[in-house]
Amino acid sequence: MAMPDHPSAEPVYPHKLRRLYWPFLALAEVCREVVGTVAGSFEFEAKRYTIPRFVFHGPAVSTPPIRLGFFALLHGDEPAGALGLQHFLNRLVDDPAPAAGYELSFYPLCNPTGYEDATRHNRAGRDLNREFWRGSAQPEIRILEEELREQCFDGIIALHADDTSDGLYGYTHGRVLNENLLVPALRASAHVIPINQGALIDGFRAEEGIITDCYHGILAPPPEQKPRPFEVIFETPAAAAMTQQSEAISCALQSVLKEYRGFIAQGANL
Repeated sequence: MAMPDHPSAEPVYPHKLRRLYWPFLALAEVCREVVGTVAGSFEFEAKRYTIPRFVFHGPAVSTPPIRLGFFALLHGDEPAGALGLQHFLNRLVDDPAPAAGYELSFYPLCNPTGYEDATRHNRAGRDLNREFWRGSAQPEIRILEEELREQCFDGIIALHADDTSDGLYGYTHGRVLNENLLVPALRASAHVIPINQGALIDGFRAEEGIITDCYHGILAPPPEQKPRPFEVIFETPAAAAMTQQSEAISCALQSVLKEYRGFIAQGANL
């Protein structure tokens, strides 16, 4: 990621934002498997904002890498997702074996103005997680939609924190993915934070922490992408301690890597 070379340029990068993604940059400095770049940038109120991208290249295998995208802070008042990605990436740097055969793209700051203001919406007052694939004029959405088209991920994972939930929950489309990815991810994290056992979560019917529907306009793969990648939404309870949310997210993501590799191998043998 290109950073300003002179102190005079520093106001372009608001301090709170630098503090959030600086640990990712520090890993990129010391670990050749981590590459820091920028998905895109935009200007608002005479400030330049960036949506950073950090790519972790897992140990190579004999097949092409499985490409996954991890997205956090679509809502600016949900920093746990970014901290969870940082925790997860730290673990992979220490022990890259779980990421063998993967190329993992991390987007820890999808709503920089919302995070700077500590608000759910961006500074234009829009909920970015209702804007995808609807012809949105929001610059963050345009950047992320272009990124989703260009990267053509095999799977995407969106991280959120719900201030109305007392436990973990999630969503993915279809029974097969629920059973093979989401259920193991929730179980892997349940020793840190309990699973929400409510019959109704965030207004949707739920069973054992899995909701069966979601809002329109959420972050999703391009409508035209074939074959469709898997999509997982993983939610932590915002009232839980930040360290607990971060640990739960890291455990869930490690589970996704393990289970998806097995899921692909099983499919190849069918």
